[in-house]
Amino acid sequence: MLLKELIGQTITLTVARKADFGYFLTDGNEDVLLHINQAQQELAEGDQIEVFLYVDSQGRISASTIIPEISVGSYGWVKVTDANPKIGVFLNIGLPKDILLGADDLPAHQSVWPNPGDLVYITLRVNRNNLIYAKLASDQVIQSISVKATRKDFNKNVQGHIYRTAKVGSWVYTIEGYKGFIHESQRGKEPRLGEKIEGRVIDVKEDGTINVSLLARKEESQDLDAARIYEYLMSRNGAMPYNDKSMPEDIQERFGLSKGAFKRALGKLMKEGKVYQEGSWTYVKKD
Repeated sequence: MLLKELIGQTITLTVARKADFGYFLTDGNEDVLLHINQAQQELAEGDQIEVFLYVDSQGRISASTIIPEISVGSYGWVKVTDANPKIGVFLNIGLPKDILLGADDLPAHQSVWPNPGDLVYITLRVNRNNLIYAKLASDQVIQSISVKATRKDFNKNVQGHIYRTAKVGSWVYTIEGYKGFIHESQRGKEPRLGEKIEGRVIDVKEDGTINVSLLARKEESQDLDAARIYEYLMSRNGAMPYNDKSMPEDIQERFGLSKGAFKRALGKLMKEGKVYQEGSWTYVKKD
């Protein structure tokens, strides 16, 4: 097999000879350069060494003793280091040079492209010019590494990373190894590809996959809504022209809440003795 067919993979080669700028390694038929800055130890002629094959900036097949976390045919979670809106995002796989995940493999909307620090699950691919690129794992690959959730996991909090995103929803792989789906109605905003999320399990399917919600639990949501209403009241010197009989569209426009959520939050404030209603107005109760 030609060495160019093994680009992006790890193989064992033999040191053929030493040069001032590195070592020439051979498989018995072809030689390849291991540059001095890619050798982590002193080598002698005849030594066998495990190396990763890649193409350097001048288009030459080169070797590195720095073995990356992934290779052609193997997958792993890698960190995003940078983004270029014109070409894609760059990933650190353990080599001196970051690998590109091209724009064609990323979501159509750049608002959900990964940010530096996000994690994506990828393998490597080699194009016709023998250049190495990243390739996102397919849904089938994620399925193959996932474990099944059980009914005991219902309503539990889970964390994970988004591995696929679309208008209809987002797909997540959790720390526990569960494969999950977040419907668009269960997220405040669309999370980024690779973003770490925390949510709760709202359904466990027969196949062991889960449905996840990123929305706050009702009691947490009610606390946040109540705080928002109270903050608005205080910004108006303790009075506002809204009460539990206000029109739903007025509530939605002012607070971004449904009438039901507004009434629950207002009821909470009244029960705590923080506010009272008089006519069509609501007031902060003075001490």
